[in-house]
Amino acid sequence: MFIANRLKDTNRAEFLLYMWQVEDLLRANGCDIDRLRANYLSKFDLPDDQRQQMEQWYADLCEMMRSEGVKENGHLQININTLQSLAELHERLVASPKFPFYRAAYYKVLPYIVEIRNRGGHKDESELQTCFDVLYGVMLLRLQKKPVTPETEAAVKDISTLLGQLSDYYFKDREDPIEW
Repeated sequence: MFIANRLKDTNRAEFLLYMWQVEDLLRANGCDIDRLRANYLSKFDLPDDQRQQMEQWYADLCEMMRSEGVKENGHLQININTLQSLAELHERLVASPKFPFYRAAYYKVLPYIVEIRNRGGHKDESELQTCFDVLYGVMLLRLQKKPVTPETEAAVKDISTLLGQLSDYYFKDREDPIEW
């Protein structure tokens, strides 16, 4: 919860990836707050008020996953909305000649997106969804201590740069709307 709150206000891309990880953590515990408390939350040494806040946050997410029908797979609506708002901003940045550095980063990443889509399974999703899927997949590989090819590392570096810029523009647009 505390990490999510900090990322929500500092890096939207990392926030989304973190929330996908939280969804998987909840699924691994059957969206059962008692199991989550025993297997995960009990490991945190927090004051009682912070522990209660954290447990309530996770309990609310468990309930949302059950009510939204994403207990087995898929994403919470709050995460879908986050991705959608980033995708809309991405499309505007790419379409505008006012953001040449962003466009250059996008065109550097585009061949990776095309290659991943040609491998299958990603043809119907947005380009941004594909980028996030790559980063999340590589994160899972690293957590499992599985090897990542140098080619994939290069793609991850470029995709991370693009999403970092997108996150920066997201906050700039919130503070002072971008003139298109």
